[in-house]
Amino acid sequence: MLKNNLKYTFFLFLIILASCAKRGTITGGLKDTIAPILKVSFPKNFSTNFTGNKIQLVFDENIKLKNLNKQLIISPPMKNEPLIIPTTPTKTITITLKDTLQPNTTYSLNFGQSIADNNEENPLNQFKYVFSTGATIDSLQLGGTIKIALDKEVESFVSVMLYDVNDKFNDSVIYKQNPRYITNTLDSLKSFKLENLKAGKYLLVALKDYNNNNKFDPKKDKIGFVKEFISVPNDTLYKLEIFKEELPFKAIKPVQAAGNKLIMGYEGTLNNLKDLPKITLKDNTTEINHLVTKFPKKDSLQIWYKPIKTDSLKLFVKKDKYETKFSFKIKDQKKDTLNITPLQMGDLKFREQFTLETSTPLINIANEKITLLDKNKKSIPFKTEYDEYNQRLYFDFKKEPSENYVMTVLPEAFTDFFEKKNDTLMYKFSTRNTSEYGNLSINLQKAKSFPVLIELTNAKGDVLASEYTTENSTVNFNLIEPAQYTLRATYDSNKNGKWDPGDFLNKLQAEEVIYFSKEIDVRANWDVNQLFDLSIPYTPEIKKKAANKKQP
Repeated sequence: MLKNNLKYTFFLFLIILASCAKRGTITGGLKDTIAPILKVSFPKNFSTNFTGNKIQLVFDENIKLKNLNKQLIISPPMKNEPLIIPTTPTKTITITLKDTLQPNTTYSLNFGQSIADNNEENPLNQFKYVFSTGATIDSLQLGGTIKIALDKEVESFVSVMLYDVNDKFNDSVIYKQNPRYITNTLDSLKSFKLENLKAGKYLLVALKDYNNNNKFDPKKDKIGFVKEFISVPNDTLYKLEIFKEELPFKAIKPVQAAGNKLIMGYEGTLNNLKDLPKITLKDNTTEINHLVTKFPKKDSLQIWYKPIKTDSLKLFVKKDKYETKFSFKIKDQKKDTLNITPLQMGDLKFREQFTLETSTPLINIANEKITLLDKNKKSIPFKTEYDEYNQRLYFDFKKEPSENYVMTVLPEAFTDFFEKKNDTLMYKFSTRNTSEYGNLSINLQKAKSFPVLIELTNAKGDVLASEYTTENSTVNFNLIEPAQYTLRATYDSNKNGKWDPGDFLNKLQAEEVIYFSKEIDVRANWDVNQLFDLSIPYTPEIKKKAANKKQP
């Protein structure tokens, strides 16, 4: 008997050992994909006759608040942001209002995607807490879409605002006051919906509000608007195109950058010599001869003057109705010297002109002291054009494929503003075979007006090639670099050869820009013919469909 018991005990011990040694995996069940649920709120959501200053929201699980400062949209806006606590994971959050609420007004607190469960961060999308200080909840709404007037893709976090049009209304309200109602596209939407509105007449405005203060700052913000006042209720879907306004010209006090040069910053847009303000430089009452050019890649002007012995100068600036003057001391500084730099280093593309950039402005160019030879030492005729504003000298000549060129510039071919002349200069550059380029022909369809500016850009929006047509529906881009191009058309309504933004105070919309729905692939030794229907605006949805189609 004892022997049998010992046998059974031994086998039981082996089974226990085997089960302890067996390896396995602990399973945790299915992943949580369900967003938090609001169980109860105090006061209830959509309460009327609200009089307190505290709100409590209770959820069915622990939640966390993410990017609340960006995601929370309060409409109408409050001067003081409410206090929302705690910021650590919890089931209950408390909102303390710090503003005096307006009477008979419906308020909405849209949390966007800021509320998420603590474990898997499943967001409670577009959760809104709504209450009214009056007897009813306003329930009217309107909506629409946002578009960038010039760029292809829409920016995130665009605010859409309604301002009351009443006896006190004027256009300056967007610069000084908060709107009556506000919403935001947040980081994922290109459409908008304003809800819980009261019937009335409004100004509808969209802002890319970089200051996040619900007011329009033309120096930083982009704006879009509906020209006419709108009435609520209505069922119109509005399309708001936002743009950066051109600032009016304003001069910034100049600084002495060298013994013969001032640099003056400015606000506004100056494209060429015709746009320049009238600038007068004086030593006491004596006017000083000077030249004005553009400072490269900055909103600044260079004001060049001959060496002068003086302690101070005065600068007078006038453009349209704007007028100002500056006085400043003159120091003995090192003077600029004439340096000449080629923009093309070796490879000259067929759509380019060989270009020299000068460190000081030129006043004389002696073409007879410049020779251009091909690889067979044959002299090539050329013409020159000097862009004084950008201090660039362009050479125009007939380029041949697979050719090598040598340009020799003899001494004293160039004379600058300070009577300085060049030494001997030599530049070598070459062209490629035409088979290394592609040709693109654009056939415009359903153009509603002319002229039209057609541009090819890269993914960043940099313009790589452009053509301007005043009547022809076919636009040719010959001998362009093989690349993926973005194609856009601009209706140049004021016929100045460029895209122009709008102006809010003058109720002027930006010039219309239409993008082709997909990128165009131009390859070496290819001829691409592309139809461009200008009646079909680009949308992200069209982009997705186009991406699924194979290129011809």
